[in-house]
Amino acid sequence: MQHNLLILGGTSEASALAHLIAKTDIKAIISYAGRVQRIRPQPIQKRIGGFGGIEGLKAYIKDEQITHVIDATHPFAAQMSANAHTACAQSGVHLAALTRPAWQPETGDNWHQVADIRQAVEWLEKPARRVMLAIGRLHLDAFSALKHHFYLLRLVDSPEIAPDFPNKKLLVSRGPFTPEADLKILKEHQIDLVISKNAGGQGAYAKILAARELGIDVVMINRPVLPQRLEFYHPEAVLDWLYQS
Repeated sequence: MQHNLLILGGTSEASALAHLIAKTDIKAIISYAGRVQRIRPQPIQKRIGGFGGIEGLKAYIKDEQITHVIDATHPFAAQMSANAHTACAQSGVHLAALTRPAWQPETGDNWHQVADIRQAVEWLEKPARRVMLAIGRLHLDAFSALKHHFYLLRLVDSPEIAPDFPNKKLLVSRGPFTPEADLKILKEHQIDLVISKNAGGQGAYAKILAARELGIDVVMINRPVLPQRLEFYHPEAVLDWLYQS
């Protein structure tokens, strides 16, 4: 069977898979939602932009004669993952996910696990803290009503409109980060609370290690519930699956 692979990208795992696929004879394209300004160069063809929901993705799969879809989006890209699951099921194409295991609390961690952004906001309805808000830019507005906190914001790209926090420090930086650097940042800004999505992987784990060393509280936002699908944690496993399907 001649494979025609669509990789739903946006993660380091997606990039690793693209580089692995480029060494094979498998036809493939990697797709980005377009939310990040600086997209890493890829060794395979890429597209940027949404599909237009389930029907748009089904049309793309049909028009491009896609045979396999790999969902390698961020673990919190719940809508895209749900759309991919439905579109692939209705189109009769193979679907698998390339993801990363969630972080687990370890000895020394002071985690407060919450279900979603809304619960994280509710957790902050307390006296002023110095908060590292490491959740990306899409949900910053949810915290803007809580203006009595100091916020350290770390974003991949500079925002077009400054976040509505009167007491903030903005860091524009792309991971992976190191525990030593994040430890220095937490100390320098006297951070006493970290709010983080449970993204998993190593690229963003440095802040969790730094918080553990300093004994800092971490509000950990748990992953959304996603449709049941075949999941792999390594690009090599995806390649093996492709050759077998």
